[in-house]
Amino acid sequence: MNSFSAGRHPIWVRYLVAIATVVVVIAALAGVKYKQISTLIGFGQAMAKAGPPPEVVGTAVAKEEKWQGTLSAVGSVSAAKGVTVTNEVAGIVTAIRFESGAVVKAGQVLVELDSSVERAQLASAIAHKELASVNVGRSRTLLQEDAIAKSQLDNDESALKSSAADVGALQAQIAKKTVRAPFTGRLGIRAVNLGQYLNPGTAISVLQAVDAGYIDFTLPQQRLSDIAVGTPVRIGVDASPLPVEGSIAAIDPTVDPTTRTIKVRANVTKLDDRVRPGMFVNVTVLLPETAGRVVIPATAVVHASYGDSAFVVEDRKDEAGNVVKNPDGSPAKVARQQFVKAGEMRGDYMAVLDGVKAGEEVVVAGAFKLRNGAPVMVKNDVKPNPQLAPRPENR
Repeated sequence: MNSFSAGRHPIWVRYLVAIATVVVVIAALAGVKYKQISTLIGFGQAMAKAGPPPEVVGTAVAKEEKWQGTLSAVGSVSAAKGVTVTNEVAGIVTAIRFESGAVVKAGQVLVELDSSVERAQLASAIAHKELASVNVGRSRTLLQEDAIAKSQLDNDESALKSSAADVGALQAQIAKKTVRAPFTGRLGIRAVNLGQYLNPGTAISVLQAVDAGYIDFTLPQQRLSDIAVGTPVRIGVDASPLPVEGSIAAIDPTVDPTTRTIKVRANVTKLDDRVRPGMFVNVTVLLPETAGRVVIPATAVVHASYGDSAFVVEDRKDEAGNVVKNPDGSPAKVARQQFVKAGEMRGDYMAVLDGVKAGEEVVVAGAFKLRNGAPVMVKNDVKPNPQLAPRPENR
């Protein structure tokens, strides 16, 4: 028995040792996995606490500026004087004294019609007038000597007046066959040719005055009390960076019952190649009052169906109200979405009537990728350069 027991004991020991070894290995592996999982859970909790990575944005500071009150409209240019030059009498064109698009002076000859017949008749009438004048002189001398009757002198004077009237009529008829510019201005495209027969009233060209013009536009009836005759206006032309100055010359006494707008006419003292009749122009009425407005770049305003908003950059704070610091020691920043009431625009700037105060920092680049409370990193190395009167280059 002792030998049997002694022979089996080592076998059970070996089993126990193997089992213990396996248990120890499993426990070690479980400990390693537990540590790895704990590390991942802690990292996830830290990431959740830290939130998403900050978005890189560009910012600008809202500022208060004094803007002169203005009213904007779209106007149409019309010349102060403009006519279609025509001939008064019929005739064949014998000479054309102008070029298309030329600037002419008042009284300058434009077209001459054939007047050879009238000039021949004029020469005959002048001869008759001279003879009648000689007869009147002779009759007056003879009447003083009582050589003729008084009735003879009356007949001769009547013949002189008739001859003079014939001369005047022919001279007027010849003058009508010479078409002249009625006023100083710029001609349009020539519509006649040499040798062409013109009926009375045939269009020769268009003549528009260049010394002055009118700008017709409309304004809402609510702004009637803000304007008056003499109020200055500024005319903007897309083809030129320089505005044209003018002033209100007339205000229509009636309001359009369909659009509820009032017609206004502004005069421009000088029309040049930049402003021509028929053009559409941007009209800015300069009001006398000047008001302070909070101004931000227009790119800071995010337009949406539920309203306009801007993202204001603020220091990030923890639950205790303390400012959170970045690893480099600088304060962490977050973007707060703020609804705004947008006002008028001037150039690249927009006036904010409500929602943003002067001195607040707003996002002007990268606002489309933000949400309320999103962490941000301000980097103003590259951002838009807004201007009140931008002049972009054509490329």
